[in-house]
Amino acid sequence: MSDSLDHFDLIVIGGGATGSGVALDATLRGLKTLLVEKNDFAEGTSSRSTKLVHGGVRYLEAAVKKLDIDQFNLVKEGLKERYRLLKNAPHLAHSVTLITPLYKWYEIPYMFAGLALYDLISGKKRLGKSQIVGKKEISEIFPYVKKEGLKGGVRYFDGAFNDSRMAIALLQSAKEKGCNVKNYTEVIEFVYENSKITGVRVKDKIAKKIYDIKADFVVNASGPFVDRIRKLDDKSSKEILETSSGIHIVLDKKFLPNDEGIMIPKTEDGRVLFMLPYLDKCLVGTTDEKEDLQDNPKVKDKDIEYLLRHIKKYFSVDITKNDILSSWSGLRPLVVSSDKNSTKELVREHYIEESKSGLVSIVGGKWTTYRKMAEEVVDHISSKYNRKKLHTCETKSYKLVGSQENLSKIKDKLDKLDLNKKVREHLFSFYGDRALRIVEIAKDKGFELINENYPVLKAEIHYSVEEEFVKKPLDFLVRRVNLGLIDKETAKSSLLVVCKELQDIFGWSEKEYVFELNEAKSRLESSI
Repeated sequence: MSDSLDHFDLIVIGGGATGSGVALDATLRGLKTLLVEKNDFAEGTSSRSTKLVHGGVRYLEAAVKKLDIDQFNLVKEGLKERYRLLKNAPHLAHSVTLITPLYKWYEIPYMFAGLALYDLISGKKRLGKSQIVGKKEISEIFPYVKKEGLKGGVRYFDGAFNDSRMAIALLQSAKEKGCNVKNYTEVIEFVYENSKITGVRVKDKIAKKIYDIKADFVVNASGPFVDRIRKLDDKSSKEILETSSGIHIVLDKKFLPNDEGIMIPKTEDGRVLFMLPYLDKCLVGTTDEKEDLQDNPKVKDKDIEYLLRHIKKYFSVDITKNDILSSWSGLRPLVVSSDKNSTKELVREHYIEESKSGLVSIVGGKWTTYRKMAEEVVDHISSKYNRKKLHTCETKSYKLVGSQENLSKIKDKLDKLDLNKKVREHLFSFYGDRALRIVEIAKDKGFELINENYPVLKAEIHYSVEEEFVKKPLDFLVRRVNLGLIDKETAKSSLLVVCKELQDIFGWSEKEYVFELNEAKSRLESSI
């Protein structure tokens, strides 16, 4: 095999939430680390979440009703990690208020008591104080909410964030400290000596090369694909994950005109439904159905109909498929539990497994607890690492790229520039303290937008290639600037501009340009 890289202390497989967290934690502790991802970073589950950082209201209700200490501890841990995530990346994460409209008098004290307990568990780390809201105020905030039979509601506070950009910030932070990160690099085999894993064989999907990389430890953090990687190591390994699909749809902001969201605590089959403000749009989700493992899960009509049916229950306006700007489906990795009847009953727990050959797999979990999961994985490796003493975990208070400088000063500098207000706000909320770097690129390349309807600069394409690992058009349009997630038609109309810019940067031939353009069009149509 050619092109063999140096020996690493640790190789991480998977560039989503958990893998990115492991890469940063391990690098900060002094491990020479490589992360490989077969597609783009956060392309799967980690860019297709409900964009909430939360302890889990659903789990809390189950914990109280069933006196389930495991579910209670999951909520407690989630709320602690929620606080840390918001503190470590304040340009990407913030508090959000959610209101639950209620149509039965007895539901108001019941919901308020539960959410007051949610606040109590948060302690000093709570984001606000839950309160009862009158029907008049709810009607003013949400003009489309059904007023017939409305008794009032409850307001509570949780966290919201930009998931795909959080993954990029983690990887940028890791890279700055010496981590080597590679997207479009697929593990196709493990390398062994004396029945122990000593490295991986990878395929570079861009350069179309195959080579071996040596390492002392390999971590499988591939989310829904954990079992696939485990079976690559041991064909006889028993599956330990179930996957469920969660779809989201995006609507115009007019359906949710304020900065507050709606939480429906119990749909017809007991799920939680959210309507959230997201990037000046209304995000609605999510479903929870068993789903087969696949790279690019597609949105099913029945799932869209499920969401529209429930919106109709609470809104006095007819929302149809024609109102949907974009939709997507993501696979949740759920730890198998034999005594649960459906995926919605599975607790989003996680655990660590080590195979006979030494493959360490981190299984299950959710975005909110990514940091804690990563800490536990690196603790596990540290306990086996005898070659040198490692640093203690630093990620509890480690500021990520974008939030490492004084953000108030960055914002002041941006506000003094002769730039459109929406462009300034976009740059600040997406890039934080790196926004001024994009302004510098724009001074050289120009301040042209990729589409007149959105405040995204062409200069961001250059920055994303230089600093954010972009290799393909949808890396940029979907996961770096999120346009593909919130407005599919505009993303499609922006493809020519983005592809032309990438052709100039990468030197694509006309054949390569046409291939990338057509592939991006097809992917936007089928899975976004």
